[in-house]
Amino acid sequence: MHQDIPKQFITINEKPVIVYTMEAFQKHSEVDVIAVVCLKGWEDILSAYARQFGITKLKYILQGGKNGQDSIRNGVFELEKHFSPDDIILIHDAIRPLVSQDIITDCIEKAKLYGNATAVIPCREAMLQTEDGIASSNIYQRDKLKRTQTPQGFHLGKICQLHRIALAKGITNSVASCTLMVELGEKVYFSLGSEKNVKLTTIEDIDIFKALLITQRSPWLKE
Repeated sequence: MHQDIPKQFITINEKPVIVYTMEAFQKHSEVDVIAVVCLKGWEDILSAYARQFGITKLKYILQGGKNGQDSIRNGVFELEKHFSPDDIILIHDAIRPLVSQDIITDCIEKAKLYGNATAVIPCREAMLQTEDGIASSNIYQRDKLKRTQTPQGFHLGKICQLHRIALAKGITNSVASCTLMVELGEKVYFSLGSEKNVKLTTIEDIDIFKALLITQRSPWLKE
């Protein structure tokens, strides 16, 4: 992002990105508690934002790790101390602020039905395989591909179990919770995603986010 602060704390229209994200889960009737695995040194700022913007469901601010898998493990292991193994937990990127109520609902429903759920969208682009990153002579059928997003839902006990198995096997930097499941031989089930559920990774993504904000009254508006 070429910014002096972490991208989840960048202010857009007088509101930090992470607040938009928390507001979506704050608004959802089936979400009881929000926990944020936070960058070291930003815990007090996050807490102040929660008070300022009325995020009353934020109950846990937890320490981040050296990578995504490490941070998620820190989060679920702490929540395991407070909640039942059968409770549904949704793991979500702080930098996906436009997650809709429908996406959250479907992830919860699919996780209850199948035991896990990952928000996905179809792959509409032509897909080329490459070995050197310069050229390609092979295609991959796009109808066999899904683009994954978050939230990704699990029973709390199951995701904690998977992280313990991963530690034992030396798997320490899986890209996402759904990829960790696949690496450990588990089947991943799909839930609703959206092109609007954009991940803010580049400056261009911020521009897209601003444009989408103009077209809707609030970031949690149903699609």
